[in-house]
Amino acid sequence: MTRTRKPVGRIAFVGAGPGDPGLLTRRAHDALVDADQVVYDRGVPESLLDAVRAQARSDAEFTPAEGAPGDVAKVLISAARSGLNAVHLVAGDPFGHDSVVKEVQAVARTAAHFEVVPGVGQAEGVATYAGVPLPGVRTAADVEDVSTLDFDALAAAVRRGSLALAVDAGDLAAIRDGLLAAGVEGTTGVGVTGDGTGETQYTTTSTVDSFVAAALGFTGRVVLTVGEGVGQRDKLSWWENRPLYGWKVLVPRTKEQAGVMSARLRAYGAIPCEVPTIAVEPPRTPAQMERAVKGLVDGRYAWVIFTSVNAVRAVWEKFAEHGLDARHFGGVKIACIGEATADAVRAFGIQPELIPSGEQSSDGLLAEFSPHDEILDPVGRVLLPRADIATETLAAGLTERGWEVDDVTAYRTVRAAPPPAEIRDAIKSGGFDAVLFTSSSTVRNLVGIAGKPHARTVVAVIGPKTAETATEFGLRVDVQPPHASVPDLVEALAAYAVELREKLAAMPAKQRRGSKVQGPTALRFR
Repeated sequence: MTRTRKPVGRIAFVGAGPGDPGLLTRRAHDALVDADQVVYDRGVPESLLDAVRAQARSDAEFTPAEGAPGDVAKVLISAARSGLNAVHLVAGDPFGHDSVVKEVQAVARTAAHFEVVPGVGQAEGVATYAGVPLPGVRTAADVEDVSTLDFDALAAAVRRGSLALAVDAGDLAAIRDGLLAAGVEGTTGVGVTGDGTGETQYTTTSTVDSFVAAALGFTGRVVLTVGEGVGQRDKLSWWENRPLYGWKVLVPRTKEQAGVMSARLRAYGAIPCEVPTIAVEPPRTPAQMERAVKGLVDGRYAWVIFTSVNAVRAVWEKFAEHGLDARHFGGVKIACIGEATADAVRAFGIQPELIPSGEQSSDGLLAEFSPHDEILDPVGRVLLPRADIATETLAAGLTERGWEVDDVTAYRTVRAAPPPAEIRDAIKSGGFDAVLFTSSSTVRNLVGIAGKPHARTVVAVIGPKTAETATEFGLRVDVQPPHASVPDLVEALAAYAVELREKLAAMPAKQRRGSKVQGPTALRFR
């Protein structure tokens, strides 16, 4: 009788780095994506866990590490013997923790297959994010037990180069006393960083004599940097000096579209809050779209004009229903109102013939759209698949230019459900530093479901039509990019924040305190 051999799982000890999900290595990412069970330390930030869960398999089990190193090792070994791939996810680097080293030793005594995936050390990683270089002979460590520290060796490291320690905030006083007793000068520069590499990272600089008082209010794990590198922070700090760092930005968009904008905002240091204001639904009667798709295949149209990503998606979904693909657009020219819409078309393997080079709006498109010529354009009909609430500007302008227009409802936009009470209160009370509107409907629907943003909130709009609607609702428009696209909108908001910072920096201290300029940029100068 042939016995079926039971599959053997693998164990991976994976370093999560100091907290920013972007610092996970490719090897760490691959191990986590392939994991059946993830045991994580409580020191791993929730934001990083959320990012890992989003990439992991849907059936992967996530559990916190409990008990002594031997207990955690037993959980991992049991999973591997059951044919599962198990990961122990730890903050920083795996070998920066004595307890994890003991776990690896316990696993190594068995026949289980295992690997150790390095991670960026918490102390060194956070020091870099805080803008504190560690030149010369450096010492960096993730400290679990302060009583094990050799303060004479640490003092020698400070004198020769730099020191970075990841410690509990409650141990700062003991470290100060130890450094002073070991002969470190009380005037030596010190930086203390909380929420290292996180959205709310904050660094305070002082000296060995005063850093405990300067760090009052810090909790949890912090990174202590000591030595000459601290003095270079003013020039090298980059994470906390990004244009929108610490800004809470409201993103009122459809749920499907918010992700791209939020990612760009995070790159500039903002903390986006996505509030769906619009839900996209199919048209109530699909007959119009059915006829339009048949017309495209039969050569009824000379042009298709897309005014939104949703319109592109709606047409391609209808194509898919009938087993059609991009080849059936042969002979039909495509115009797009802006770059975002054009990118959606390109994603299906088609290059648009016309995108406005100037203002990316209905008026901008009409300014560049040629009038119908019976000789050059034997087919004089244009398909315009749009939302049910679209304005008539584009259709009317095309008709004036001699084109026959099939203005077809490709999708419906309906108002989303109101956000939670705390979000509504923050909107009306000025809890958001900025709000980004990408269409007139996002303005109308946000005000309808959550109320009007507070006067201190910076209002950024994607284009002139959206600006008009915002003004109609009594909002002050602060930011409008030269081109109507999400990247340009975020870029314009970042540039506006830089202008605010420079304006405040030029003010005398008394004027800063009385300035009406709001948001994190103003608070940094008060």
